[in-house]
Amino acid sequence: MNTKNIKALKGYRPIVATTAYDAVLAKLADQSGVDILLVGDSVGTTQLGFNSTVQVTLDMMIHHTAAVSRINPNALVVADMPFGYSFDDYETIFNSCRKLIQEGGASAVKIEGGLKLALTIQRLVDSGIPVLGHIGLLPQLIKIEGGYRKFGKSAEEKKSLIADAQALEAAGCFAIIGEMIESEVSKKITETIKIPFIGIGSGPYCDGQILVSNDLLGFSTEKVPSFVQIFGKVSEEVSKAFNDYKKAVIERNYPNE
Repeated sequence: MNTKNIKALKGYRPIVATTAYDAVLAKLADQSGVDILLVGDSVGTTQLGFNSTVQVTLDMMIHHTAAVSRINPNALVVADMPFGYSFDDYETIFNSCRKLIQEGGASAVKIEGGLKLALTIQRLVDSGIPVLGHIGLLPQLIKIEGGYRKFGKSAEEKKSLIADAQALEAAGCFAIIGEMIESEVSKKITETIKIPFIGIGSGPYCDGQILVSNDLLGFSTEKVPSFVQIFGKVSEEVSKAFNDYKKAVIERNYPNE
């Protein structure tokens, strides 16, 4: 799977995307035939114990991206640009993206932000770095937003979101993720732009869907967002395995003859 394939899926079939942070999970997800493996900065909250994605550094992202890319997945590997880097000087931004691709093995980078970052994204694309856009709820700006909410409820926000999507398309993004956007606004964006619009908590009218793997697997120890459908009970199985192991050791049933 490459960026050209992803773009070609618009209007053909829905795109399937999820997150991966290590080789084991990446291999299992890839075997299912998902289209995109996003090494998200959500690794901070799902794997590293942080209370937000803000604490995730570039070195952390390179480390986890490399773990995913080492399995040589069929899916497109996309790495998140961590907090703050997208608003740095262009040389720093470019070098950060280059490290995610050269050292991390990513095939593309994801950058949060719309119209304000369009010129930067255009320069990156012109330099040969594929970019996946991200609009709507931007987790890296959660300290400013003050919490999670739906976007696009007002006419002004709707207009702004459509403008963001169009600007990112014009800048050369191969696709855009829309997070926590009102369903009808997502539908309008999907119909307006010619590149795929992939939703998370943004309703059924998008060109595809992405969910955090820990959430959809039932592996999360925290309450998952209301839009998440849990497709597995991994945490229950893991807890049972640890408890069974503990019991077997204490009762001297493991190891046996």
